[in-house]
Amino acid sequence: MTGTGERLALIGAGPMGLAAAKLLSENGIAFQGFELHSGVGGLWDIDGPLSTMYDSAHLISSRKMTEFADFPMRDTAAEYPSHREMKQYFSAFAEKFDLNRHYRFGARVQSCVPLGGPGGGWRVTWQDAQGEHAEEFSGLLIANGTLSTPNLPEFKGDFSGELIHSSQYRAASQFDNKRVLVIGAGNSGCDIAVDAIHHGVSCDLSMRRGYYFVPKYVFGKPADTLGGAIKLPMALKRIVDGTILKWFVGDPQKYGFPKPDYKLYESHPVVNSLVLYHAGHGDLTVRPDIDRFDEQTVHFKDGTSADYDMILAATGYRLDYPFIDNAHLNWQGDAPHLYLNCMHPERDDLFVLGMVEASGLGWQGRNEQAEMVVRYIKGLRQGSRAARTLQDTKARGFTRATGSVRYIDLPRMAYYVDKATYRKAVTGWIAKLAGDRHDG
Repeated sequence: MTGTGERLALIGAGPMGLAAAKLLSENGIAFQGFELHSGVGGLWDIDGPLSTMYDSAHLISSRKMTEFADFPMRDTAAEYPSHREMKQYFSAFAEKFDLNRHYRFGARVQSCVPLGGPGGGWRVTWQDAQGEHAEEFSGLLIANGTLSTPNLPEFKGDFSGELIHSSQYRAASQFDNKRVLVIGAGNSGCDIAVDAIHHGVSCDLSMRRGYYFVPKYVFGKPADTLGGAIKLPMALKRIVDGTILKWFVGDPQKYGFPKPDYKLYESHPVVNSLVLYHAGHGDLTVRPDIDRFDEQTVHFKDGTSADYDMILAATGYRLDYPFIDNAHLNWQGDAPHLYLNCMHPERDDLFVLGMVEASGLGWQGRNEQAEMVVRYIKGLRQGSRAARTLQDTKARGFTRATGSVRYIDLPRMAYYVDKATYRKAVTGWIAKLAGDRHDG
């Protein structure tokens, strides 16, 4: 075990970890990266040990609205790239900015323990092919993602067929010759249901609540590339965007989908037109929430029932940082309570990167988060006035940057923000930190 020095520990080589690694390197801040897999890309590498990708997985946002500003995707890439294209993109990003040399690959971080009070540094223990190792670092940046630990609810009764979580799904052949029930109608659930329609005997989709469905294309262009030039108040934006959805999507209730009991943008929309297409053609039956299982029979809360060979639970993921005690993360309710979703109110040696969701935020928005953090670390080391102001600000207490949006009260929404509000705050701090002179 060695002394802390000035080196930081960076956990994860997915898009958020790579963004942080690039910024740390550019700002001359020494760090050691740790990645469980043998290469970069995080969850987007389907061969990774914690990947939740499946063969048909694609971005639900367009490449132009998702890519890093200083590293555009190649022009020949699809408008909605597959996970294969994304793996290539992140590999090229790491090669372009010479990031691989900063990482220990095949390293599973087992524990992160503070050496003392706030600012005292961390002892990081990890396991690799050579055994167990430990080292002390001056700070810790956690960027291991938010979508790796499955959330599998408990159901009444027992199902005698095959029951899997969507994290265990890889190929549509898993549905061959099976009557399939997909539980959960988020983006992954709807994508997978379309696979099951084409490969299974039948497919039903169980939904607890309604969703707003957004087409991938409007007027021949990716839907997320339209608008944005004029910033509308949320109330007016809901009217305008709701009208567009009626034009291009119609009324999903006609096909049996429940009506959302919340306003547009208070939960994440489903970017999928095919599931509506198939429901309209009778290829998909929409079912209500589950009441109980009875061998191969599933009873629903409306009193109906049906028999299935396979159930796939697309019930999402829960936040999980297994290598660190939640108490160190200022965990409150369903998520860590951090200033701008990344900065501990008291500790200046602990940051959580990538724990932020917002419609249209993209990787550039997340890159801005990483830039704010890196500039803050550098500013503290240089005695920057702006860094000390940010230090005082985050210590005084804060609320999540939700703007005027009241997100529905669900664990998966616990770290959602309003994009405009969030980016304004983050870029404001970046400008202050970048333009400030240090005292020393």
